[in-house]
Amino acid sequence: MKRNITKYFGVVLAAAALTLSSCSKSFLELEPRGSDLEDNFYKNEEQVYQGLIAVYDVMQWGTSGGYTMKMPLLSVASDEAHAGGSDASDQPGWVSYDNFTMTSFIGPQVGLWSKSYTGIYRANLILSKIANSTSLGTNFRARVTAEAKALRAYFYFDLIRWFGHIPLIIANIPTADLYKQTQAEPAAVWTQIEKDLREAITDLPLTIPVSENGRISKNGAKALLGKVILFQNNNARMAEAATLFNEVNTAPNYSLLPNYGDIFRPDNRFSSESIWEIPHSNAAAWGDWGWINGGEGNVAPQFIGMDGYTGSTYSAGWGFAPISLDLVTAMQGDPRFQYTIIDGAALRANGASYNARYQNTDYFIKKYAPMQSFRSAVGTAELNWPYNEIEIRLADTYLMEAECLLRSGGSTTRAGELLNGRTGFVGVRSRVGLPAVAVTLDNVYKERQLELATEGHRFFDLIRTNRAATVLGSKGFTSGKNEILPIPQSEIDISQGNLKQNPGY
Repeated sequence: MKRNITKYFGVVLAAAALTLSSCSKSFLELEPRGSDLEDNFYKNEEQVYQGLIAVYDVMQWGTSGGYTMKMPLLSVASDEAHAGGSDASDQPGWVSYDNFTMTSFIGPQVGLWSKSYTGIYRANLILSKIANSTSLGTNFRARVTAEAKALRAYFYFDLIRWFGHIPLIIANIPTADLYKQTQAEPAAVWTQIEKDLREAITDLPLTIPVSENGRISKNGAKALLGKVILFQNNNARMAEAATLFNEVNTAPNYSLLPNYGDIFRPDNRFSSESIWEIPHSNAAAWGDWGWINGGEGNVAPQFIGMDGYTGSTYSAGWGFAPISLDLVTAMQGDPRFQYTIIDGAALRANGASYNARYQNTDYFIKKYAPMQSFRSAVGTAELNWPYNEIEIRLADTYLMEAECLLRSGGSTTRAGELLNGRTGFVGVRSRVGLPAVAVTLDNVYKERQLELATEGHRFFDLIRTNRAATVLGSKGFTSGKNEILPIPQSEIDISQGNLKQNPGY
């Protein structure tokens, strides 16, 4: 199947792909159910709900147009990890992102473009069906519409951060216009993302029942909106973002977990620290290597696990994204080191073994490393890791609120509480037993580096704070070019030149 913008325009779903039903075990578990045509579907709330699940389902994807799992890929793009693998020709898209040698043909861009526009297509489709339906209850219609808009905003937020100049499509497109789409001004995309999120917040619920874990809440959308404003880097709007984060951070259903290591355990999913996470499971017992996205497992643990590993605790992986010595040095002496980084040399000293692959440092990602206790006993184990992706968590929003307060001239006392804690209030540093530091932007940025290491935040943090050239210059980063990826050449070709390449590529 061609993985290009035509996927957005309908090739993907055609109609049968949305004839799916959720199993009882998880909101995002999907089960094929026939081949109803699109025109005969979406006739009732159950069918519309299934269409909404299909939008959420795209968030799980990690292999569209190559392996493109967000957390390890962005760790490799930052100073946290190297590409790894067998050699420099193994996953060239990752290697090129690691050393910033992407071209219009080589890089991770095809998969990232394809995934997000598939999600947008599905969101637009379900929104059009809801708008034309006369059989939906008022509350159901409002919530599902809000979720579809929030998800569309989520996919556009990824696209604009990765590509900068993208087509803005918020409705189904006539066939005659398929190849006429041009890139919108970035300001128009940012405006649409904010519009979708503000409209969604009105009708989303404050809390999500356990049976619906994975659906976005009102506070999840507020946190995402705050992040969208923060990333636009306008100091005049930092107070606005700080208010949104504060509303999330003071909600009674969230709290930092006492034990930092518990955040990432698959048996502790949707904890009090989780604001929004993407579910994964082995319920589908998947085994189709030709369409990995058809399952529900997370392939990232397999990808970053130690190659050929034998020993206790961990399961063997493929040896990608070894931790950089820069991150190892930055985290030395930090109590979060033991939950973030696997010391391979220490494992070997205790009798374990693994293959030293390309760019090996003997340090590996631990937060979502493949563990023997969570290896699937059904389907193909490598494709069925039940590790959720934590998209937004409370320590992240604490630090974003602190940053916005400092950048807007807001309360340094509140920023200090979020960063350091105080008597009766657990902050990011006090949670792990660290002493207070001065309440400065540099210290907030440093804390983000340590607290959120390998979770996919570092690269975009460096971009939005204008530190990427300084930190990543030695890796080959070029200012004015590598902040964004090239538009996939296949998209430019199929659009007959209506899409224009990003500068420098």
